[in-house]
This record gives sequence, C-alpha cells and structure tokens, in this order.
Amino acid sequence: MTFIKNLSLAIAATSVLVPAGQAIAEDYFDINNVGQNTEDSMMQVNSVFQLRDVAPSDWAFDALRNLVEKYNCIAGYPDGTFRGNRPLSRYEFAAGLNACMQQIERLIVGGETPDAADITRLRALVQEFEAELATLGARVDDIEGRVEFLEDNQFSTTTKLVGEVAFVVADAFGEDDVNGNDLEANTVFHNKVRLQLVTSFTGKDKLYTRLTAGNTTASFSTETGTNEGRFAHDTGDATNDIVIDRLHYVFPLGKKTTVTTMARLGAHHFYADTFNKGLEAGGGANGALSRFGERNPIYRLGISAPTTGIGFKHNFNDTFQLSAGYLAKNGSDPSEEAGLFDGTYSALAQLVVKPSKKFKFGATYVRGYDTSTGTFAFGGTGTNFANGLTGIGGGGLTSNSFGLQGQFDISPKFSLRAWGGYTDVDAIGGGEADIWNYAVAAVFPDLGKKGNMGAIIVGAEPHATELTNGAGADQLGTSDDTPWHIEGFYKYQLTKNISITPGVIWLTSPNQDSGNDDIVIGALRTTFKF
Repeated sequence: MTFIKNLSLAIAATSVLVPAGQAIAEDYFDINNVGQNTEDSMMQVNSVFQLRDVAPSDWAFDALRNLVEKYNCIAGYPDGTFRGNRPLSRYEFAAGLNACMQQIERLIVGGETPDAADITRLRALVQEFEAELATLGARVDDIEGRVEFLEDNQFSTTTKLVGEVAFVVADAFGEDDVNGNDLEANTVFHNKVRLQLVTSFTGKDKLYTRLTAGNTTASFSTETGTNEGRFAHDTGDATNDIVIDRLHYVFPLGKKTTVTTMARLGAHHFYADTFNKGLEAGGGANGALSRFGERNPIYRLGISAPTTGIGFKHNFNDTFQLSAGYLAKNGSDPSEEAGLFDGTYSALAQLVVKPSKKFKFGATYVRGYDTSTGTFAFGGTGTNFANGLTGIGGGGLTSNSFGLQGQFDISPKFSLRAWGGYTDVDAIGGGEADIWNYAVAAVFPDLGKKGNMGAIIVGAEPHATELTNGAGADQLGTSDDTPWHIEGFYKYQLTKNISITPGVIWLTSPNQDSGNDDIVIGALRTTFKF
C-alpha cells in the first residue's frame, strides 16, 4: 500500500495528523482558530497500539499503522484516543497533507528516498489543495506577525495583581482615657482593601501602583486619647474611598545597588531593612497588629501619603549593606516652605552587618526637619508628649535620631528581634526634647503548622524623657513614666490565602503617666490574600 493511499485513508478517517514531535490543538485545522490552544492538545504517538479507540479490525488500521511507523506523522489526544469518526473539511485535509509533506522532507534530508510513485501522487495532491495550503500559510504568517507586533509593542513584560483584604473586629477597654474622661469605645468592624499592580519592564525592575480603601481612621486614638496601640492596618480614612496610596518604581543600578523612587507614600522602610521579617507588613494586615510592632518608629519619621523621595540600597558583599534615602513630606507642593528642599524632610543612612545567615544587626541615623510649630510625628505611634511637643517653642523643629536594631533567627521556628531608638529634637525658637523607644519581640514562625505565626512584643513606644521650652522650663511635670506596650497575637493560616489572627494590645501608663488607667485593645483579624 503506497504512502498516498495510506494518507488518503488516514485523513478520511480523521484529521489528526502532525509533523513528528509537534503537538497541536484540536482546532488546529480550523481556519478560524489556527494555533488555538485547548485542553485537547495532541501528543505524538510512536505506535498505533497507543490509540485505544483504534482496533485491528478498523478499515483504516493498516493505513494508520503505516503512517505511524514509517512516517511518524500521526498524533493522538491526551486521553489516548484517535477520534477517527469526526468529520473533516478541505482545510483540515490540507493541513494533514502539509504535515506529512514536512515529514517526507525530513526523510529526504536524512538521506532516505521515498517511492517515486508516492512523490508523483503527492505533487498531484499538492496542486489539488494548493489554494487551501496557501490560505493556511497566510493565516499562520499573519498570526506570527501579530504575535511579533505584540511582543515589540506590549506595555510591559509582566504585570501582576496582588491583593489583600482585611476584616477586623475590635474593641478597646479601660476605665478612663489619658485625659481623665470615661473611655467610651464600642465594638467595631474594620475593613481594608489593597489592590497592587506590580509591573516589570525589564524583568529586574518593578513599578508598584497600589489602590487602597478602608473604613479605619486612627483606630481608637480618639477614644483613648493617645496614638499608642494604633493598628498597622489604619487607612486614615473612614469612607472607603479608593485612593492611589503607593506609587513607587524600584530598579537595579548595576549588580549591587537598588534604587527606589517614591512618588507617593514615601517611607524609609520601603528600601531599608527594618529587621522584623513577618511582623513588618508595610501597613498591611498580615503582620503585627500594631504600628509599633511593625518596626522601630524612627523609620516612620517623615512618612505621610503625599511624601515623595528616593532611596538606595547597596550590598558591598554578603556581610555589609548600606542604605540611604531622602524624603520630602510636601515634595509636590511648590508653595513657600514646601517642595523637595524647602519644607519638611527626613534623610536616612543605615549600615547593616550580617555576620551569618541567622544573625544581623544595624545602626541607623535619621536627620529631620519639620516646618510645623510644636508638632512632631512618629507615624501614628507614641505618646502625646512625644508627638505634640507641647510648649517646646516655634520656628520649626530639627531632629537627630539614632537607632540600633537586630534580628537573631535562633532556629527555623524561633526568632528574636530587638530595637532601640533615640531622637534629639531642637526647636528653632528655643526648647528641646529627648524621645526614646525600644522593644524586644519573640517570634514563632510556623507555630502549629506551616504558615502560622505567633509573636509577643514588649517595649515602650516613643515617649519624651525631657521636654523643655525656650526658657528651659520643664513641660513634662509628673508625666515621666515608661509607657509599656505589650502585644501578643497568633496568626492561624486557615488556607493558603486566608488567615485568622486573634490578638491583644495592653498599654500600661498610657501617655507616660502611671496615674492613667491601663488600656486593653483586642482584635480578631481575618486576612484574605491573592
């Protein structure tokens, strides 16, 4: 039986024919769906007996066996079937013919000589189906041209959508607030949504465009009278309005340096190591419950929604890393005492030392200037004395902040973190303040099962130990106690994308006054990630 007769019988039985080694789709021969990928993609077969719906009694069995064993241009479906009873069109016949023509060409190139009669009949078939073969070729060329155009003109190589949604039920408990008034707080239901587009143009850079909405302003700070214990997921807005709260572009500068440009929501923790993996969630709802538990508050100096800036991180080697950055709180405002260099700013330099894979520590310096009068902000953490600087004097504030922090991963399931920060503030119009904060955190990754995390954080949020006005008069009075912050939570990974986190924050001597009643804040947080 000649090749042409076998080919005719096989194509009459079905349109499933491909060149050797080439996988095609069920709709490959459909002129309107050339190249379409479906769940029925083909697999090359080396023996006709691999096709479970082809039996030796079938009228085209010998033809199929000859084409499989001699010319290797028959394919089957993934389920091991041939589906020889489906009808075929002239285009499908032409595509099958073309498939076996290519295989004959390979045989000739390999030194084998097909039967001369087969070649004569093949030429006749080619002439008969010349129009269909030309149409198929044109369609393939057109598709290849479109793909090439898309590759050359596509917006980006990769754009990923990363989402996080948080549902939080919370309440605050205590007799009085820090002002001596009854602490009247109700149980609330918070939500926060983050949709972040991460786009790469080169494969090594990243453009972050994040949309955020929520109904949490400042946790229970109004009810308690202090920023201590504020949640990390605070949005600053209670209306669920959608805003672009982060717009950053991160790219490499050589092999060892990374640059982070921040057009909105500039902050030092976006480019500098904060030594708090797992607890650091960048204001999200997947790490520590509180803002204070996320990182040393000196990284929050200069942070706000409109803050712009730039940060650098350079790895000298596996042991030493240097970070530096500059933030302008009103960098987009061209008015007086604003802009990039005439308004409130914060500049950071940090050296990180990694003696081993388990241990690292760093020293941080932040130079700041605030144009406001008598106000200073640690990003929604700390006592009123550390933030308000009441009575210190006007004319703007200069500050020098120093931080030490470290992380020691004792085992895969136990890690210790610690930090301390000191800020020296001087008012241009007279007056000064000394502000301290410190904490120790015990973190238990994979507690109970992989993905879970437990943590206990004990420390003191930013509090003033000295506060004097321009005449040198003390402004603290008896409010010089240590405001302890004790936080514990357990994140249970319900599924790969859903976690439930119960936790509690206990504040003693709130607003650095032991005469104030303790405040307890409880929360049950459910986080969805995708």
